[in-house]
Parts: sequence; C-alpha cells; structure tokens
Amino acid sequence: MKGELNFFPTNRWWFSFLALTAAAFWTRFYKLDKPEYVCWDETHFGKHASYYINHTYFFDVHPPLAKMLIALSGSLSGYNGSFPFVKPGDAYNDIPYLGMRIPSALLGALLIPLVYLNVWTATQSLMAAELSSLLALFDTGTLTLTQFILLDPYLMFFVLCSSYSLLMFKSTFDRPFTPEWWFWLSATGVSIACTASVKFVGLFTIALVGIYTIKELWEIYCNLSNSMAQIVRHFVARVLCLILLPVVLYVAFFAIHFQLLEGNTLHNRSLPRHLAYGAAVTIKNSRLGGAYLHSHWHLYPKEVGPEQQQITTYGYKDENNWWKIKRWDYDPIPNDTTIEYVRHGDLVRLEHVTTTRNMHSHKEPAPVTKSHYQVSGYGTNGTGDENDVWRIEVFEAASNDTQIETLTSKIRLIHYNVKCGLYATRYMLPKWGWEQMEVTCDPSPSSRKRDPGEWWIIEDNHKEGLPQIHTGHLAPGFAAKFIESHVIMFDVNGNLKPKIDDPLTSRPWHWPLNYQGQVFFSMDYKIYLLGNPVVFWANLAMLILYPCVALVFHARQARGVPEPEELAVSRWLDASTFFYVAWALHYVPFYYMGRVLYFHHYFPAFLFSCMVSGVLVDFLLRNLSRWMSAVNFSSLLQSLFIAIFGILVFSFYVFCPFSYGLYGPRAGEPNSTVNSLKWLESWDI
Repeated sequence: MKGELNFFPTNRWWFSFLALTAAAFWTRFYKLDKPEYVCWDETHFGKHASYYINHTYFFDVHPPLAKMLIALSGSLSGYNGSFPFVKPGDAYNDIPYLGMRIPSALLGALLIPLVYLNVWTATQSLMAAELSSLLALFDTGTLTLTQFILLDPYLMFFVLCSSYSLLMFKSTFDRPFTPEWWFWLSATGVSIACTASVKFVGLFTIALVGIYTIKELWEIYCNLSNSMAQIVRHFVARVLCLILLPVVLYVAFFAIHFQLLEGNTLHNRSLPRHLAYGAAVTIKNSRLGGAYLHSHWHLYPKEVGPEQQQITTYGYKDENNWWKIKRWDYDPIPNDTTIEYVRHGDLVRLEHVTTTRNMHSHKEPAPVTKSHYQVSGYGTNGTGDENDVWRIEVFEAASNDTQIETLTSKIRLIHYNVKCGLYATRYMLPKWGWEQMEVTCDPSPSSRKRDPGEWWIIEDNHKEGLPQIHTGHLAPGFAAKFIESHVIMFDVNGNLKPKIDDPLTSRPWHWPLNYQGQVFFSMDYKIYLLGNPVVFWANLAMLILYPCVALVFHARQARGVPEPEELAVSRWLDASTFFYVAWALHYVPFYYMGRVLYFHHYFPAFLFSCMVSGVLVDFLLRNLSRWMSAVNFSSLLQSLFIAIFGILVFSFYVFCPFSYGLYGPRAGEPNSTVNSLKWLESWDI
C-alpha cells in the first residue's frame, strides 16, 4: 500500500526494543561508581536510608516509598547505615554506596523501554516509538538524574508505569470486565499509588488518570446501549481500583514507614512531669512541625537594630536549643536541692545555656517583621537587666496555681515591661541569621490568643531530683501520626521559599528552554545536570507546533474531509492529545507554586515531551505519503531516520561529559576544553 511504514523486516519491533533497552542499560551503568563522593541530594536520601537501616526516627517533606526502597537496596548490598552523609563532596571510601545507586540506574534504564511501550500502545507506530525512545535515551539530563541516590528515578519510573497501565487499560475498552481489563485497571491504581508515595507531584499523574477516567465514564454513560446496571458496574470498578486500592496502598506504605522507625524518642523516655526553677529545657513552638527556640554567638547586624545576640527558631535538635529557667529576682543557689515549681503567671528569666545570655526584648524593630519588637540575647553570665523578665501564661489555665507540664502544657511568654508576646514568625532570616526563622515580640499578644506562633511547649526538661514519668502514654496512634505528618509535610513544602542568591534555583520557563542547569558535583571534575540541547530544543519546537497541527486536523475532521486510511488520523489525535495533556499536567502547575523549584522538577514532563515529539514527527512524515510513491517514501523515511539517529548520537557524544564528568578549567578560563560546550551564557560550566 502506498505510504506503508513497514519498510523494515517483520522482526523490527523486537530488534529496536531490545537494542534501545541495551543502549539504555549501557549508558546508565557506565561510570556509575563515579564520582566516589556524595553528590548533591545524595546527602539527604542516603542519610534517610541510614535512618531506616538503623531504625532512627526522622522527618522529611516527601512520602516514604522511594526512601524505603533505597534503604532496602542499601541493606541488601551490605550497607550498615554507618555513613553520616554530612555534605556533598564527602568521600565514600569503603562504604558500599553502589548498592544504592544501582536501583536508580536500573529504573533509569527501564524508562527507555517504557517510553517505547507507551508510544507503541497509543499509536501502533514503530517509527513514533523509536523516535520517542531515542530522544529520551540520548538526553544527558535524564541520564544524570538516574545515576545517583535520588528520588527522581523512582518518580519517573512510576509515572511512566502509570501512563502505560492507563493506555493498556484504554486498549481493553471494548472488552470490559475481562481478566485483562481488571489487570490493567488494577495496575493503573497500583502505579499511581506508588507515584504519589514517592513525591507529592505524583498528584499530577493522578490528575491525568482522573481526567481520562471521567472521559471514559462519560462515553459509557452516553452510550445508550449500556444499561444503568452496566454503568454502575463500570463506576464501582473504577472507584475500587483507582481510588480505594491506591489509598490503601498509600496508607500501607506509611504504616511500614512508621513501623521501620522506632518512633520519636520523645515518646520513649522518662522526663520530669512538671517544670521547676533551675531546669534546663528546650522550648518548641506549638505549630505542627514547629521549631525550637534557639540562640548562638552571632549578633544581629547593625543595619537591623542593636547589635545584640540573635535569637531564632531552628527546626532541628541542637545544643544551642537549651535554656535555663530562673526566677526573675535572683539566681539559683549552686547545689541547692530545693524544688520550686513554675506556675501560671510567674515572672521568670530564660538564660541561654551555651552563651549564658538572657532572653531580652525592647522597643526596637524586629529584623524582618518591623511591626514587632526585636528579641535578643543580652547580659553576661546570666546577669542582664529588667528587660530580661517574662511572665509565663498557661493556655486556658484553671488558676494561678496551675503548674506547667512537660510536653502537654501550652505556654506563652509575655514581656514584663514592654507587654509584648514572644512570637515565632514564618519569615526566614537572611544569611547573617543562618537562614533560621525569625523570633519577635508581638506588641499585641491579646489579639493572637489562638495563634500557634504565640504558644510554646516544653519538650526536653532536665533537673536533678524531680520525679520522672514515662512519656510512652503520650505517643500518638497511627491515624494521628499519619494526619500530623501530612499537615507538616504540606506546611514545610509550602514554606520552602526560593532564595534570591541561590544559583541552583530556577523558574519553570527556564526548563523547556534548557536555560539553566544544576551543579551536581564539583571537585576535580564537574557533573552538571543539563539536558541535551538538541533534544530539548527539538522537543520545544514540537510542543509549539503540535497545537497548530492538531487544530488543522480537528478542523478537517469536523468538515468531513476524507483522510488516507494509513494516516490513522483519529488514533494520532488521541495519542498526541494524551501525551500533550500529560506533559502539561506535569509542567504547568509549577507556575503556580510559591515554593523553591529546581530544574530536575521538569523531567517527568520532559519524558512526555519526547513522546509528543516522536508522535508528531511520525505523523508529519506519514503525511508525505500523499504526494510520493511507496518506494520513494520508504527511501526518504529511511534516510531521515538515519539522519535523525546520527544527529542524536553525535549530540550525545558531544554533551555526555555533562553527565560523566567535565574536566579542566571552567568555560571562559585559559586552556578550558569546555568552551565549545557553553552554548548559552546561563550554563554554569
């Protein structure tokens, strides 16, 4: 038939599928052991694996599935969780780190056959599947992301599993309730559960599945040959497999997560029940995920007020979180064993244990929240002035005799002279404040009686001679931990604000342009997360061209213009629309996020852009068959395919040092060997 695309042998499908898969494994596993140092976010996710292996409680802003899988692979490969993962650039030495990199490379290699299967299932076009897979295979950014201990390989793998399962389920639309139909419907539910259990951006994948599920249910409802009973069966099946099954799996992953960790040590120890004078304590803000009242030797710079010692909140356990509770009118007598409990309404001073300065406030503007007053550390060896005195108030205290209980009493501290209340704002201090959170004295504390920023909890409490209680009875149940962890994760994610002077952050408009990369490693050589510009810019051109082409052929269909059967216009429109919507859902929402963003956030969308490009190029080439003989058309296709393949291979050869290592001086410096690779000034190579 004129324009037929089957100009290669019948075993072409298996040959290309296996060849692309083999090439994916070779490129992903090549130099996997390099560098032998911690790279970028390996410092976080390697450390989390250590926590799981050692059953040590920790908090992270991402769901647990990928981190548990990293820990499992590390444990199976002999890693005992002893490496601290302090910072990028730390040498692994004899640590078996490869055991945690190999699963990333494995999943990264499987992305290529998954792209192939997605496009083949949607189009039944070998050319489209091969082109899409080649674009993904020879991209250096995708390669870099899948060679390290990161969450991204797991995320991208489950995203593509979700889309493939959905497409396979769509292919069984005319065979409802068969075993194959149930299998792919269930596989879709399992895949979206896994995607959302790696990162919350998995919600974009759930949206993709949801949109096409609603579309299918509408088509079923509008088909008058379907009885109401059949419609209800379809609806119930999707509720079971696409809602209940993913929810059960998602909750189960968190149950495993909590089981693996011993739990917060706060609820597995003995502490004094009540607060007494002379006790050393840590004071935590009552917000969910609240931080600790903290100080250090550093002073406020003179441009923001008096150069006194900084007081902040800090989100992690630290020796600088400890404070001593003292009476307002005299210092504790050394070796005095008398116990006097602190009560509602008492006047106290808080002495920072490390620096021996008292918590202090005065009518000077706070560093960021100018309508509030500055809180600082003042004095020497616990001796300051009258502005160090605070009144303790217990939330909903029954009487002035109410004692302050460790972990359970909510307290606030009202400055005795200024009448302002100690307040934890949500603003981050600049670098001079070590990017910790601002603490102020709110001049209108009565207006914030329900604001958790005003209320604090005594978490650690240490004083010899006080009767102890075990805190196990205060430990929350699974439901409470599940809800609290999600409230905190969403809150912390929302407050990860971009830093103006951070060279790694980027904006969504940068990503399709390949405008700016990320430094993953920079010591004797550099690894730089940057896409293959030939691939990225080709994809961008296709993303811009697609709506125009789709609009033309939708208009032709609406007018009833006949199309050659071999063009399969309806199938092409369905497939290209699916991949374009998938790309948009995984990309556009980032424009509406206020949190800090990085280039690696684009790569799930990037894989769908490769599919859009492969499908669109294939369709445009098919349209050439209108004006050419079958022989000439086949020859042209083979020539174009070879040319595209050659360009992609050569571009990968040129830019693969981004992934495998850039050696020598930086671009622009004398004797630099990478000057020819710096196509844009924004590339930090």
